[in-house]
Amino acid sequence: MELFINRIFDGLSNGATYALIAMALVMIFKATTLINFAQGEFAMFGGFIAYVLATERGVPMWGAVILAMLLSALLAAGIERTLIRPFDPADHLPLVIITLGLFLAINAIAGIVWRFDPRAFPELFPSGNATSIGGANLSWYTIFTVLTVFVVAGGLTLLLNKTKIGLAFRAVSSNLESSELVGIKVGPTLQFGWAIAAAVGTLAVAVFVATPVRQIEPNVMITGLIFAVSAAALGGLDSLGGAIVGGLAIGLVQSIVVPYVGVPSELSLLAAVVVLMLVLLFKPSGLFGTPAVERV
Repeated sequence: MELFINRIFDGLSNGATYALIAMALVMIFKATTLINFAQGEFAMFGGFIAYVLATERGVPMWGAVILAMLLSALLAAGIERTLIRPFDPADHLPLVIITLGLFLAINAIAGIVWRFDPRAFPELFPSGNATSIGGANLSWYTIFTVLTVFVVAGGLTLLLNKTKIGLAFRAVSSNLESSELVGIKVGPTLQFGWAIAAAVGTLAVAVFVATPVRQIEPNVMITGLIFAVSAAALGGLDSLGGAIVGGLAIGLVQSIVVPYVGVPSELSLLAAVVVLMLVLLFKPSGLFGTPAVERV
């Protein structure tokens, strides 16, 4: 039982980080109805910026993360303006190719600048255990990681529902053509979505690697992105709440179901792929996503 509860705690902490990345993917999908394959690399690059600010420039850890979120948001906004906006948002093929190219380019640039040597990332949350449940230790890292997910989700919900730019973003994500007809500036609105997604992704990678068992390096988010895509698909690619449910579910599957079924830990990524395939096969819109409606 103690081992089982420990696995639950591990699944919650892993799932919370997947949920953060999944929320960034949801923001892009709501705006463009496509998956940004470079989202993990945006997050990784922002994480390295936070690492440099904290370890080399002496900026306090949370200050470094917030500055990195702002810088990565500006970078994503500039990329959207120069590489994404010139293309028709209804034509997905060029945009998918561009995001794949950005994935390769950002990864290569990070490898050139910081090399591929893993580096210990400063801790964001208090170390040690907060309490013990059933003989299993619940760490402060797990508690604050889960809290961070709900705080970010609440902030994004308020932003989308209570601000002018948020309402414009919801309108564009609902119907791009109608938004243009009522005078909404579609380009800057989509740029806002890209910036927010990059900022959330940077926070996600900082939380993901801010633990002694993980280190930051240019490939740190490759597998994390696959888990996050599965989480977003499971919860619904246009649902922020679904991203949380999907992320926690994927984390628990990885931590509990895979070991007890007898799947080797090296194949845990396969579990996420299987979940993704099942969702696409039986419920493409996800648990909380909006089903596609087509006029016939």
